Amino acid sequence: MQIRLFIIAITPGIVGMFAIYLSDRVDREPAKLLFLTYVLGALAVIPSIIVEEFLTKFNVFSGAYKAFYNAFIVAALTEEYFKRLVVLKLPFRTSYFNEKLDGIVYGVFAALGFATIENIMYVVFTYTNNPFIGLNRGIFSVPAHGVFGITMGYYISLYKFNTDDKGKKRNLRKSLIMPVILHGIFDFILMVGIPELTLLFVPYVVFIWWINERKLSEFVFDSRSRIIQDGEE
Repeated sequence: MQIRLFIIAITPGIVGMFAIYLSDRVDREPAKLLFLTYVLGALAVIPSIIVEEFLTKFNVFSGAYKAFYNAFIVAALTEEYFKRLVVLKLPFRTSYFNEKLDGIVYGVFAALGFATIENIMYVVFTYTNNPFIGLNRGIFSVPAHGVFGITMGYYISLYKFNTDDKGKKRNLRKSLIMPVILHGIFDFILMVGIPELTLLFVPYVVFIWWINERKLSEFVFDSRSRIIQDGEE
């Protein structure tokens, strides 16, 4: 294993985790729980690969339909399901998950754990001789997983803190459906091989960054407001 390639592979995920950790300035999550969420997110690659291999066998389509199946069903649905499962099974059930911002923090840590292992597989083992794969994935793919984690965590938090039963169920569904849609579109643009559609890739990346930055800012503001209100009481 080339140490240089390994460092290139893990750096984007580490940077992303520090960025989201520093965003949680008021009531930061325990390091042990964050680390466990990250590790389980990384381990989620294993069942994802197994399921993806299984689903790939049923792809009898061709052309754009084949790319659509691979993007939305094989990759997006499988990967987002297991990343979401990590958050719902571990941090969601603890007393530390006590404000809306926590969903995003844990969602991003699980997503970046997954993305880090995936990046190691691509950069260190699969495309070793491609000098641009690490740069391209570091700029687009790994941060995209973090963005999908924001979307997932946003709706998990709305599910947890919503007092309306219908609203809770709707947001629980959205915590899977919305990141799958964003992830699927991201992969489909890259897989389908249509030059005109490829021109939309960068604008699409900017768009999903923008909408998720708004989600993050909303919950950061909510976190600060909650502490101020508690202090006044």
